[in-house]
Amino acid sequence: MTGGLQDGRIFLGAETGAGQPEPAFLDLRFANRHGLVAGATGTGKTVTLQALAEGFSRAGVAVLATDIKGDLSGIAAAGTDKPVFRARAEEIGLGAGWQLRASPTIFLDLFGAVGHPVRTTVSEMGPLLLSQLLSLNDVQSGVLSVLFKVADDEGLLVLDLKDLRALLAHLAENASDISARYGQVSKSSIGAIQRALLAFEAEGGDRFFGEPALAVSDLLRTTLDGQGVVSLIDATRLMTTPRLYAAFLLWLLSELFETLPEVGDADRPKLVLFFDEAHLLFDTAPPVLIERIEQVVRLIRSKGVGVYFVTQNPLDLPDSVLGQLGNRVQHALRAFTPRDQRAVKAAADTFRPNPALDTARVLTELGVGEALVSTLEGRGTPSMVRRIAIRPPEGRVGPLTPEERQVLIARSPLAGRYDTPVDRDSAYELLAGRATGKAPGPDAPTGAPGTPAPQQGGLGDLADGLFGTRGRGRLTTGQRVAREVTRTMASEIAGA
Repeated sequence: MTGGLQDGRIFLGAETGAGQPEPAFLDLRFANRHGLVAGATGTGKTVTLQALAEGFSRAGVAVLATDIKGDLSGIAAAGTDKPVFRARAEEIGLGAGWQLRASPTIFLDLFGAVGHPVRTTVSEMGPLLLSQLLSLNDVQSGVLSVLFKVADDEGLLVLDLKDLRALLAHLAENASDISARYGQVSKSSIGAIQRALLAFEAEGGDRFFGEPALAVSDLLRTTLDGQGVVSLIDATRLMTTPRLYAAFLLWLLSELFETLPEVGDADRPKLVLFFDEAHLLFDTAPPVLIERIEQVVRLIRSKGVGVYFVTQNPLDLPDSVLGQLGNRVQHALRAFTPRDQRAVKAAADTFRPNPALDTARVLTELGVGEALVSTLEGRGTPSMVRRIAIRPPEGRVGPLTPEERQVLIARSPLAGRYDTPVDRDSAYELLAGRATGKAPGPDAPTGAPGTPAPQQGGLGDLADGLFGTRGRGRLTTGQRVAREVTRTMASEIAGA
């Protein structure tokens, strides 16, 4: 067994006790059927997440994970030979197969403070997703659709929130004329959208929209020796900004779904996503947003993408999402109150029963690093639940120092690609120029159809010229694929 891999399976751990340890595996063929890692605080969820991410990386699968507490960053450094970890490796029969080593890691950050910035444009998000994100009603969503249509007809790029605000003001000032051409646009609906934008901006949404926008191809990287690259999203501030967290998840899943081709039943996924503290995504999310996430999660597996939610209790997730999660690792739950006891029973009932195991009782007795495990096997049927001692990670358990993180960011293959924001002439500048009677500068893009984006230069400009500028609405699937290929070529040539 090398790096926890055996015959296309990730080694999770083993049943221990009398006799030979009975191993438990996650079959890579079914890893895109999604999964759940759950358990009370302090039971070992983050360590399990790290061990899973390392296993996928060793198998050549790219990984993207949100790092809520900052301690998952240790995956980028080799671990230390702790006696407790060495004893666990021997206990579960891993022995010499447990090697202390780092995983190839890229650091990302929606706020751009401790990683490469993650951005998208308002046009990439589109009116439908943006309406769902802002919890707009049908009338307000209609006004937002009119706004995008007006921007398209007038050749106005909508890249960031100031562009969106400028267009809302443009609609308000010309409501009568626009209503006659596109349908009723009321100032009250425009005001409601502006207030929703204020709330989103207060959570840091202004940093999420802009350029250069993250290319999906940069999340699908592998190293020269075939390991999948682990992309870590620093989410320490996202815990207090759940709307921004949901915006990122919704955009990412939608972008992957629209960009990646169908792969059918592959021997392993292309990409696996881990979303920690998943309850933050659903506690305050409107029903339409939950429905959208459930829909994309259900369909995206055909694109070779697995989604794994990490949370304290399975009941944190809507039933429509929970029902899509075929691979489950359940750490201990506490049963101090009647509500806790009901939660334990509900969690136990989600597993395929094992006649030799009292699932509900064992759930409250599990030690740190132990879990009840059920994965898909055979023809995709869930295995009977088993009590498993989880394998120890090979990377460091605990955070990198700020200095270690900065060294890795400087050496990153994405260094210099997203770090400097680009604020080209778009709707805000063009509408301001109209108001003052000044035209854009001679070298500034006018936003007209086919105008190349000065984002990356060379092939990057050619891509946006050939495949549609960002400001002219959402691209077709063919345009998106061609754009990603061209950007990847541009990146490789620039780094050659």
